[in-house]
Amino acid sequence: MLEMTREVFEELVSDALDTIPPELTRIMDNVAVFVEDEPPADDPELLGLYEGTPLTERGEWYAGVLPDRISIYMGPTLRMCESPDDVVHEVAVTVVHEVAHHFGIDDERLHELGWG
Repeated sequence: MLEMTREVFEELVSDALDTIPPELTRIMDNVAVFVEDEPPADDPELLGLYEGTPLTERGEWYAGVLPDRISIYMGPTLRMCESPDDVVHEVAVTVVHEVAHHFGIDDERLHELGWG
């Protein structure tokens, strides 16, 4: 397994978020991004997870709710990557993938776009 400090991994997640165009980050709403060591036990190879209500599904009822949550999982990412450059790439793809879910883009479309 590739070794990397949590601090460095968190910085890669931050850098990946910084690559999202400002016109998109301005409309992101009520969402928080977290780095977690490991995914849920029932899906040990999961690299990221979006939990919440996508922007495309929010209506007048959407008020006073907890923030959506994007989790980026360090353990499986480091286990699947062979080099630090692989980690940079995989973190970027995972962050974009999960942020896209916040915008209501499903897995099928993300795979079509090359962000699977």
